[in-house]
Amino acid sequence: MEKVKKFAKNEFTGWKKWEVVWLILATIIITGLSIYWGDNLRGITAAVTGVICVILTGKGKMSCYIFGLVNTILYAVIAFGAKYYGEVMLNALYYVPMQFVGWFMWKKHINEETQEVKKIMLPIKWDVILGVISVAAIYGYGLVLKRLGGNLPFIDSMSTCLSVLAMVLSVKRLSEQWVLWIVVDVVTVYMWVIDYIQGGTDVATLLMWIVYLLNAIFMFVKWFKESKGGEVG
Repeated sequence: MEKVKKFAKNEFTGWKKWEVVWLILATIIITGLSIYWGDNLRGITAAVTGVICVILTGKGKMSCYIFGLVNTILYAVIAFGAKYYGEVMLNALYYVPMQFVGWFMWKKHINEETQEVKKIMLPIKWDVILGVISVAAIYGYGLVLKRLGGNLPFIDSMSTCLSVLAMVLSVKRLSEQWVLWIVVDVVTVYMWVIDYIQGGTDVATLLMWIVYLLNAIFMFVKWFKESKGGEVG
């Protein structure tokens, strides 16, 4: 019980006013609009837990993995219904186990003063290498999804492949993750807009990704500022 209390106390430590406002505002907006547009409880729960997860990730708080676990399971079910099979496999087979990996990786690198994870950067040469690998992976996986009959296979592939890489960078505490998350969020917002135009009803999911995009932009600035001087060798 004492460990739970200490953990909870640490998670509430070090928040700036704008971060608290952003967390509350994003949660209220996505919940209110989702209810207004008549989304179901599953969609609303997935959206809310997802939004809280990405904001906590940006803050560098370990509780992001608790909310992330709930979100990834529900989102996989929603994506299956929309025939975004890349998203299904990404969440069910990759994101779910990575919540546990991330928890144990971050636990070893917590700043005792701020109770946030310590943030670092990659050398430029690794940025180039990762870019080349990403392009090759997107094309190859896009061909696979096309043969499976998935919706928007190469767009789905881009979202999936970059998400895999971004999650690895996140677990490794690397600031470059937010560049990839911005690209992923733009692509995925497009996917769910198309789904909505075609008659989909998962409005909360679309709103969730729009908030993800805004959050990635905010956290891009935060992480790069806080990771200066912490470049990986």
